[in-house]
Amino acid sequence: MSQYSFPKSQRLKSRKKLQQIFAEGKNVRAENIRIVYLNEEAVLSEVKCGVGLTTKYFKKAVDRNRIKRLLREAYRLQQHPLNDYILQMQNSLSVFILYTGKELPTYATLYENVGVALRKLLKSLHAKSVEDT
Repeated sequence: MSQYSFPKSQRLKSRKKLQQIFAEGKNVRAENIRIVYLNEEAVLSEVKCGVGLTTKYFKKAVDRNRIKRLLREAYRLQQHPLNDYILQMQNSLSVFILYTGKELPTYATLYENVGVALRKLLKSLHAKSVEDT
């Protein structure tokens, strides 16, 4: 069961790193999910992930917290191909997942959309690594 964990060490919490991701990062979209990522060469191969959404459409904190909890769960269950790829490439990847929809989503739709977005992210990382070599 520890294979499907999402420990605090893999969470993106640094304000500096978040600002850097939004300033220099690239985007991947899938329906109501937007992933902003920054791929860097590093000594320690790791993937750090954060989740968020806007208060514009979700005024109540309970709704925002629920969506963030569902996003983290969907990422937790589908992160392994991404982690394996980053470990193989010996890079560091910072990922921030944003929910851009206007209505409260179900877990099934979020799970599917996060999966599509992560596959697109993996495909773009692979294309960039092939392009660099």
